[in-house]
Amino acid sequence: MGEIIIYIAIFLISIILGVFLGVAIRKRIAETKIKNAESEAKRILELANKEAENKKKEEIFKAKEEIMTSRKELDQEIRERRGEIQKQEERLIQKEENLENKMENLEKREKNLEQETKQVEQKRQEAEELQNKQIEELQRISRLTIEDAKTQLLSEVEKQITVEKATLIKELEQKAKETADKNAKEVISYAIQKCAADHTSETTVSIVSLPNDDMKGRIIGREGRNIKTLETLTGIDLIIDDTPEAVVISGFDPLRREIAKMSLEKLIEDGRIHPAKIEEMVEKSREELETIIKEEGERAAMEAGVIGLHADIIKLLGKLKYRTSYGQNVLNHSIEVSNLARIMAEELGLDPKVARRAGLLHDIGKALDHDMEGTHVEIGVDVLRKYKENEIVINAVEAHHGDVEPKSIEAVLVQAADAISASRPGARRETLEAYIKRLQQLEGIADSFDGVEKSFAIQAGREVRLIVKPEKISDSQMTLMARDVAKKIESEMDYPGQIKVNIIRETRVVEYAK
Repeated sequence: MGEIIIYIAIFLISIILGVFLGVAIRKRIAETKIKNAESEAKRILELANKEAENKKKEEIFKAKEEIMTSRKELDQEIRERRGEIQKQEERLIQKEENLENKMENLEKREKNLEQETKQVEQKRQEAEELQNKQIEELQRISRLTIEDAKTQLLSEVEKQITVEKATLIKELEQKAKETADKNAKEVISYAIQKCAADHTSETTVSIVSLPNDDMKGRIIGREGRNIKTLETLTGIDLIIDDTPEAVVISGFDPLRREIAKMSLEKLIEDGRIHPAKIEEMVEKSREELETIIKEEGERAAMEAGVIGLHADIIKLLGKLKYRTSYGQNVLNHSIEVSNLARIMAEELGLDPKVARRAGLLHDIGKALDHDMEGTHVEIGVDVLRKYKENEIVINAVEAHHGDVEPKSIEAVLVQAADAISASRPGARRETLEAYIKRLQQLEGIADSFDGVEKSFAIQAGREVRLIVKPEKISDSQMTLMARDVAKKIESEMDYPGQIKVNIIRETRVVEYAK
């Protein structure tokens, strides 16, 4: 038992010693590793320091090299700048020297000018004194003051200039008339002879014939529904009165009036008149009228010899068939103007294609002036510019009423052709009131001139005849008065064609034999 305890104690002591010994060995090993690690760390730190030092030296070396390079470049730039500055200084010095030389020259010139000015002033004073002496001597000799002499001289010069001016104007007008009037009359008369167009006068009403008076009741319908439907769809007025076998269609729009007339004729022919049928016939009439308008536009273009027109412009031309101006059909008027302008252009050796095209299109704006704001000239110019028309043609259209200056001779020919077509007898109608008013205005303008004894408007307003007082108006003054009267008529009156101003001066001497 005691031995076992001893063995156990020895075993326990051995274990404890072994544990302490293992711990001591491990500690020793750990200390060795720590020392090795510390020495390794020192070695690594030393290597790192060496490398850092080497890199630092390299960077310093590179920085020094860069500094040296920059310094060299800076020195080079400084040398160049110094050279430029030196050159500029040399230029400035040269300029200063030139300026000094110029200043010296200017001072010399200024001194010379002062001397010359003094001399001129002295001579001017001497001339004034001499002139005054001459004027005093002339006044003493003529016994007239300066103002009296001036008035007398101007009066004589004015009389002489008036006579010479009137004589010169008369001679020039006579020479111009000998050539221009003859040629113009030949060209215009030849054009009018070759171009003869019939003109119809439309009013604001159309008449539709009826087979019998019973048809009037059917047109009116029960409680007036048929006539109301037709008026609503067409926008015109139907006048059914006591006129036997006739219905009057009234309206300011000729296209609507034509649609109503065609629709009513179709309804009378069909015999069935009720709102549905009326609507059907109105629609058919519209389609037929569109076709007619297109055909009329093509006919007008073909008759005038104009090609290459846009389809929309052809339709607008066709609409002019139903448009009138002072009773003159605008489409026929446009064709006539086109032919007149073409003939005159051919006679004068100009471009007949441009003339006929401008003449045909000069009133194209009248096809739209009921629906758009502005004059027919403005509307026509806008339409032609929209469809890329020739600028010469556009200018002729814009200038045919004198709104702008014509830029070509063809534009002037269109003006002349338009005036010829509008002013020839029977082309347009004029109310009696407007006609009398125009004649009174013409005579009033003539009577407003001093020296006129009587004036008469003759030739239906195409000529005004003035009888002047011979003691107030001389032969030379008649020429100037005629021009003044013509200019005043042009500025104050609107009239087609031209007005002739005819001045008559008569001196009578009466003596009796006893």
